[in-house]
Amino acid sequence: PEGSLRAAWCRDALEIAARGLAGRVTRIGAQAVVLGLSGGVDSAMALLTCERALQIAGLPKDRLMAWSLPCFGTSTRTRNNARRLMAALGLESREIDLSASVRQHLQDIGHDGRHDAAYENAQARERTQVLMNLSNMHRGLMVGPGDLSELALGFTTYGGDHMSMYGVNAGLYKTALRLILRQVADTDPRPALKETLLDILDTPIS
Repeated sequence: PEGSLRAAWCRDALEIAARGLAGRVTRIGAQAVVLGLSGGVDSAMALLTCERALQIAGLPKDRLMAWSLPCFGTSTRTRNNARRLMAALGLESREIDLSASVRQHLQDIGHDGRHDAAYENAQARERTQVLMNLSNMHRGLMVGPGDLSELALGFTTYGGDHMSMYGVNAGLYKTALRLILRQVADTDPRPALKETLLDILDTPIS
């Protein structure tokens, strides 16, 4: 039946991505995987892939280090969903508000605060810098959430979210990510994870 084939494909897609990441982590001797959680579809998928990859690699759960990195454009809904995802997976809650550092950067370069490309891109580039430095601190691998839809459309910030140390979603379109998250929500035994994933899937894509 079509439904069972779709479910099997979703399970395989997540498992393939997780095994690829686990292989890289093992080969380079990384001690952690580091990622930013936006509370959206892409980072939720990256988080689940990282969780499974650490299981495969035989690393403890506390080596999955996720941070919420809110800034000017972060909504209350997505910020809360990032926190809820960490709680649902039993992870330490980590958050760094980037507003002050990005505001200081804009001031340093003489930006007047208007909402232009520099204003928007400064936030994405600061997130990448912070995550890469955190990864270096913890002997980790920074995992990027960018998907194939974004890459194909060029809908990423150069020097920002287009860069990572390992991109787990790079071969999957956003529609595929939504199918996989729906499958996890329908089958995972953790009620808090199901509830959070369903709310993320119901959140309009920014």
